[in-house]
Amino acid sequence: MIRLFKVKEKQRELAENANGKPPIKKQSPGELRLHKDIGELNLPKTCNIAFPNGKDDLMNFEVTIRPDEGYYLGGNFVFTFSVSPIYPHEAPKVKCKTKVYHPNIDLEGNVCLNILREDWKPVLNINTIIYGLFHLFTQPNYEDPLNHEAAAVLRDNPKLFESNVRRAMAGGYVGQSFFTRCM
Repeated sequence: MIRLFKVKEKQRELAENANGKPPIKKQSPGELRLHKDIGELNLPKTCNIAFPNGKDDLMNFEVTIRPDEGYYLGGNFVFTFSVSPIYPHEAPKVKCKTKVYHPNIDLEGNVCLNILREDWKPVLNINTIIYGLFHLFTQPNYEDPLNHEAAAVLRDNPKLFESNVRRAMAGGYVGQSFFTRCM
C-alpha cells in the first residue's frame, strides 16, 4: 500500500514537471510565518537585514545593528538568525558574528536575551527580537550576564567598562582577548 502511494506521488510529480517547469517547493508553516514577519518589519534606521544565501533562503539571514547612543555608539554588529521550520513555536537561533566586549554576549557570540530562551512565545516575532538586540546595546544588563568579567566591570566601574568597550571596538586587546575593529 505504501509503495502504491509513492508510485502515485512520483507520477503526479512527473506530470507536473511535464510542462517544463520545476517542481514547486511547499513552504512549511514556519516559512510562511517568517515571510509574513519579514514583510511587516519595522526596523530602526540603525538596523538592516540581509540574506547572504539569497532571498530563496528566508530561514537564514543576518541583521546588522549600528547603535546610535550609549557605550556602543558607532559600532557595527552583525547577528546571524537561523529559523526552525516549526517557527514560531520555537525561537530562532541568534548568534553575534562580531566579537564584542559585552556582558550579555559571550566571546563565542552567544546572546543572553530572555525572549530567545525562557520567555519566548509564538506571538513574538523577528521585529521583537531585533528590538531586543538593539536594546542590549543601549542598556547592557550586568544582572544576567554571559560574559561575567564584562558584567563585573560594568557594575563596579562603568568608566573602565566604557574604556574597554572603546578599546575593543577600535580593535585591540581587553585582558587576554583580542577584538577586531568594528567601528
